[in-house]
Amino acid sequence: MPELRSGLYAGSVMHHRLRPRQHRLRYSIFYLLLDLDEIDVLENRLRLFSHNRFNLFSFHDRDHGEGTQSPRDRIIRHLDEAGIETGGPIRLLTMPRILGYAFNPLSLYFCHRRDGSLSAIFYEVNNTFGQRHNYLIPVAPGTTGPVRQESQKSFYVSPFMTTDMIYSFSIMPPGQDLSVSVTGRDDEGPLIIAKLTAVRQDLSDASLARAFFVYPLMTFKVIAGIYWEALLIWLKGIRLYPRPSPPDRPVTIGRGANPESGRDKSSVHDV
Repeated sequence: MPELRSGLYAGSVMHHRLRPRQHRLRYSIFYLLLDLDEIDVLENRLRLFSHNRFNLFSFHDRDHGEGTQSPRDRIIRHLDEAGIETGGPIRLLTMPRILGYAFNPLSLYFCHRRDGSLSAIFYEVNNTFGQRHNYLIPVAPGTTGPVRQESQKSFYVSPFMTTDMIYSFSIMPPGQDLSVSVTGRDDEGPLIIAKLTAVRQDLSDASLARAFFVYPLMTFKVIAGIYWEALLIWLKGIRLYPRPSPPDRPVTIGRGANPESGRDKSSVHDV
């Protein structure tokens, strides 16, 4: 059988709030990297994974996007609307449903050109209020090493932070290793740092079964952990901010990163 481009990434996630009181957490976690052209191949090859139906692990189209198109078609539409080159593979880094449940605070789509180079990263963000927003940022041709990008924050995620912030991303795209670092900063400087580091494993029934027992009921623990950490932050006396209306448009687009400096030097707008 041909080698799968999809994989399993096991590692840890860290969040560190810096102000006005420090709060830090670290959890062990795993993600699936799903080549969107390979979803049905995975369902046919793996007993423990299904597409759009219940299994120990599953991927449901309706968990991603607006629900009117397949995830791949939706991403291609947004890439085309933004004038970003398409034609290569699109690979989604996300947590699968486990026993029918998943909550993904952040999923990443790695979008490639026909020549296999990375053309954009599409950040899909969910909050606990049932809302979703996306950030689409091009990757300039010739970019090597970590991909560094920025975007104005335009979506309410935590009741302990406003939307008046800038996100800075530093991404080492999936290979044998993977790292995703997000720094949120306001007028006073960095406020919160979040980082995912993980190592690739082959995606198989054996690795899925192992992940189920090493990270039992992980997706249930994700949502429980969010509320538990929110309680701890609230007990530290950190201010709550009211939730504004969500953005009018589903995608915030940042203009491409400079391949030499890795910094995004242009404007951000919604589409």
